[in-house]
Amino acid sequence: MRGAERRRIAGFRVVMSWPEGRFAPSSPRPPKPPRPPRPPKPGGLRSRVAGVAGALLIVGGAAAVGAAVAAQQHAPQPSLAAAGATGPAGKAWWLSLRHSPPVSIEIPAIGVHSVLLRLGVKPDGTMQVPPLQRPSLAAWYKYSVTPGQIGTSVIEGHVDTKQGPAVFYRLGALRPGDLVNVRLADGITAVFRVTGVRQYLKSKFPAKTVYRDATRFAALRLITCGGAFNYATSQYLSSTVVFAFLVTSHQAGHHKAAT
Repeated sequence: MRGAERRRIAGFRVVMSWPEGRFAPSSPRPPKPPRPPRPPKPGGLRSRVAGVAGALLIVGGAAAVGAAVAAQQHAPQPSLAAAGATGPAGKAWWLSLRHSPPVSIEIPAIGVHSVLLRLGVKPDGTMQVPPLQRPSLAAWYKYSVTPGQIGTSVIEGHVDTKQGPAVFYRLGALRPGDLVNVRLADGITAVFRVTGVRQYLKSKFPAKTVYRDATRFAALRLITCGGAFNYATSQYLSSTVVFAFLVTSHQAGHHKAAT
């Protein structure tokens, strides 16, 4: 008989049965489902302090990064209005000076005053640049004509270093009409007037326009780095070039440099 159990009580046979699907009294009870885990108790004072400190570190780090970005200095870049011309308008062939190496340069409009180094070319044939250990000094390219001679004289300088702005940091802020004073070894100060300030990608640098000798006037080129900075190569992608020509000269000590 299904669901029945025969037992003897006081000499009598007793039949006990349970409905289908029910557990007999002697059967083990079904297992209870596991209780859900209790929610963790709120942390103590130490954990709360640690959380607040972590949040403050995150906020402080973000603020420090923001301050560093805001504090970054960027050299002035030449505007389209300053592009001007690469040479003087009209005749300027009549004014020139004799050969005399330059010893210093002064650019009143941007506060530049520097003794001039003399540099040549690297083993690969490219122009040398001033040493990074002396970023406040510009350099004359000694294989160009001396400033004031008929032809193109070249002076270059760094825009900045890891320590901050260098001698030609504000070169891109010059405008047509600004003056450049170059003192020569013979005591003469050659005065040049800016005709244009331009920026060129180094990959498309117009060497003929920048370096070629002027045949009718005394030209001056001031060159530094500019444009975007490639952090992978630690190089600027462009060059800033100032075009100027000789307008007058005077003996040092007799006249104040042109301003």
